[in-house]
Amino acid sequence: MTALEHFARLDRDALHLAAQQACERIAPTWPLDRMIAVSPLWERREQPWQQVAEQLWQRAGSRLTLSAEDYRQAWQEGRIAAQHLQQALAEQDKPWTIEQLVQALDAPAQADAGLPLLEDLADPSIPLPGWPLLITQQIGQCCAAWFDREQADWRPDEGAGLYQSWRSSMLADRGLSVLSDCRNLHERIAELPLQPQTALEVAVQRLGLSTEDWAPWFDCLLLRSLGWASWCAYRRWQARLQGEDEQTLLELLAIRAAWEWLVDDRQRDAQSRWQRWRAAWQARLQQPPSTAWQALQLWQRADELAWQAQLQRKLCRTESAALPQAPLAKLFFCIDVRSEPLRRALEQVCPALETGGFAGFFGLPIAYTPLGTAATRPQLPGLLAPQLPISDGSGDAAQDQRLAQARQARLSRKARWRLFERLPASTFSLVESVGLGYAAALLGRTCGLASGPQEPHRSAWRSSEWQQLQPRLPELPLAQKVDLAARILQAMGLNGPVPALLVLIGHGSQSANNPQAAGLDCGACCGQSGEVNARLLASLLNDTEVRAELHTRGHKLPAHCHVLAGLHNTSTDEVQIFAEQTVPAALAADWQRLRQALNAAAQQVRGERAASLGLPREQPGKLLGLLRRRARDWAQTRPEWGLAGNAAFIAAPRARTRDVDLQGRAFLHDYDWRQDSEGAVLELIMTAPMVVAHWINLQYFTSTTDNLRFGSGNKLLHNVVGGHIGVFEGNGGDLRIGLARQSVHDGRQWMHRPLRLHVLIEAPQAMIDRVIEAHAVVRDLVEHGWLYLLRLDGQPAQLERRTASGWQPLPAV
Repeated sequence: MTALEHFARLDRDALHLAAQQACERIAPTWPLDRMIAVSPLWERREQPWQQVAEQLWQRAGSRLTLSAEDYRQAWQEGRIAAQHLQQALAEQDKPWTIEQLVQALDAPAQADAGLPLLEDLADPSIPLPGWPLLITQQIGQCCAAWFDREQADWRPDEGAGLYQSWRSSMLADRGLSVLSDCRNLHERIAELPLQPQTALEVAVQRLGLSTEDWAPWFDCLLLRSLGWASWCAYRRWQARLQGEDEQTLLELLAIRAAWEWLVDDRQRDAQSRWQRWRAAWQARLQQPPSTAWQALQLWQRADELAWQAQLQRKLCRTESAALPQAPLAKLFFCIDVRSEPLRRALEQVCPALETGGFAGFFGLPIAYTPLGTAATRPQLPGLLAPQLPISDGSGDAAQDQRLAQARQARLSRKARWRLFERLPASTFSLVESVGLGYAAALLGRTCGLASGPQEPHRSAWRSSEWQQLQPRLPELPLAQKVDLAARILQAMGLNGPVPALLVLIGHGSQSANNPQAAGLDCGACCGQSGEVNARLLASLLNDTEVRAELHTRGHKLPAHCHVLAGLHNTSTDEVQIFAEQTVPAALAADWQRLRQALNAAAQQVRGERAASLGLPREQPGKLLGLLRRRARDWAQTRPEWGLAGNAAFIAAPRARTRDVDLQGRAFLHDYDWRQDSEGAVLELIMTAPMVVAHWINLQYFTSTTDNLRFGSGNKLLHNVVGGHIGVFEGNGGDLRIGLARQSVHDGRQWMHRPLRLHVLIEAPQAMIDRVIEAHAVVRDLVEHGWLYLLRLDGQPAQLERRTASGWQPLPAV
């Protein structure tokens, strides 16, 4: 039989379906300027968690657990106890004893390499670093050039597609033959098909892969270039939000497959590299998970059970806390875990205050274009597509035009200066022109003494100009604005009387020289601060016409109620309130009490956080100064700990969690099922905020357990790719996704404990079950074990868990 005859028998349709399915398993990563937390395993949710964990171990050598040493320390310190191990064993029906599990922690560590590729087999003629590193580097540089739209002054022709651009660059690069010491590499490249689909077919046929090999082989290839694969998946995600599709990921898979064909020496005798690879491939496919791997999975589950018991003790107290009957003010915070300590502190220093939790984009489906720019950015979760374009305005069109022209002129001058900085001779002329005077600025930035950089939407504004502007909706009919406001108030649970002061507090972070800065801002605002959303909603709710129409619909915002917007700086825990001068004179005394409470609560939270940042808490004034300097210091790799420690999402009345110290580890969403007779609000919570919290949880989980593959490595080595696409760790390699190690580890210990999200909802079983039944995504997360869904009920509270087999009460602790 000839090779062509064998090739003709290839089931091309089945092959391309397997390739497409492999591409569908890759989750997106967002660009740096919109960086949000994403679960890198999101597209595998249709499989049970344990099955995915085993696949990742087999195909990539990824454990999804901490090390044996980490669990040994937790055991010795009593954080994991015998009852947690016993419960983990009972759940998985494992015939082990606790003593055997403890002994397993002392077994010699084994390197889990995953399924081998042909590139992994050493070839005596190939010098270091060998094929794997060379291939990853070459693909990384090619993708960086092809996807770049902002940073480079030259880029490849994008019209032909990624695969053909890669093939052309390979033909032009004669250095690869020298680096690899493969003298006929160029001839092999010339044999590559012109079309990516054909390249996949040829690679599979020439390497002798069976139908059963396709799925794991394609998965392995994409996991080797997971960063760029994730970027391609982001482009696909954005296209699908617009009702379109995108096939660049399939082209990347073809490039990876083509490289496997290129490194094949074409020998097929018994001692050939191909024969050794096939034997190693089959052996790994048939190898069951090691005893050490199984033991670590049980320890990981025991760690989750230990946290669950701790949470159960805190929430299942004798009775819920009492809320103030006539609150001085009600403040709505984002559900972000960093809001929980501030809410708790506020209610302690001023019990007359009431706080609530709501998604940080405040229900506004907007895209924001700052005045005087063309830089539009979404201000809502990445799961959604924006529906309303907004910008800034002063209320005077002529004044807006003058302000826009002044800003554009400043931005243009800044752009010309940056172009000069990029010129080759500027390395010398810049230093000679600026001289030693620049040394003071450098020193100030290094020590955090200089003022920090402006937020992007405030860049090139003077303070007096910025104060004239307010985010504004486009011209909409009154009925549409009222509909928008009513939906938001319904989702927030503001159906009855509200206090005279209503405050909407978004949040944002502050750091310098940090490519991943957007990842510390609001994940519910597509990696932006919540300032724009909070200010826009406050303006909408203060609109007298909107207020009057809302009253006719039963939303009792009294005439004297005033809505304010604020911003919580999570790096320094300062709270800024915008337009405070608009507070009516009749509410001035209440406002002063609120302002004092905000200051006192912020001081308390700073004291709580000080130890984790290695700062002294004894002098509150000095501590604030240290935190401000830390946020401005361009050498600081840990401006704050972000959402490290997140472990729970709670949707319940505030009375359930008021006065409970949740240690900044819980997303708190206010929800009262008694005001949600149709279950619409619960459905919204379980399909949007709960999913966003799960994404955040899994990003931190995977960045901690496998930072090499799902994290972004050492922050000190980051170099920005394509202006905003992502980062390299060093000068090349694969695009890095996820969090830097410095975001989850302080150099001595993990600051994030990887635990799957515990979701607690106070609502009847039937209401929760209806949402699970109606939404496959929610059903997958719950029934496949990607998160733990618990139900709160009764006084004192009892907990029960929802699994694929139904509801079961949790055992008492």
